[in-house]
Amino acid sequence: MKIEAFKDRKPTLDLEAYFDGQVKAWGLFQDRFGTVHRQFTVDILGHVEGDELVLEEDFVYDDGEKDRRVWRLKRLDAQHYEGRADDVEGAAKGKLCGQAFNFTYVLRLPISGRIWRVNFDDWMFMHEDGVLVNRAVMSKFGIRLGEVTLFFRRSDDNTS
Repeated sequence: MKIEAFKDRKPTLDLEAYFDGQVKAWGLFQDRFGTVHRQFTVDILGHVEGDELVLEEDFVYDDGEKDRRVWRLKRLDAQHYEGRADDVEGAAKGKLCGQAFNFTYVLRLPISGRIWRVNFDDWMFMHEDGVLVNRAVMSKFGIRLGEVTLFFRRSDDNTS
């Protein structure tokens, strides 16, 4: 999939505007066979700090586990972003085009007492009703391990 295919699609995604304030997300992880392993919710507080969009993400999983990730996204130009988080190796690379945002990065993921480096190819799509849909494919050594699906909604969005 090429992000340029979304350049004329509406509504346009404005990351800084969408994530400025409180955002709620609902998601799940499916393995490569389609089996749902985990469901979760995320409370996100976003704000601009200097030249960065800061996203404070608080996860609650269906088994009661809690986690936190803080993203720091820096806009490099009209379309390109660089992102950092404590559990992300190096810099994440992002590209924004029309209604879509593609974000690629290597996540250090704790699994069974070990840290796995897994690749994420993350796609976000803005919808007319204020919902942002996110689909991320997780892989290692080029092998698809699974997929994360998320739906975001701003807390101040009263559309139905």
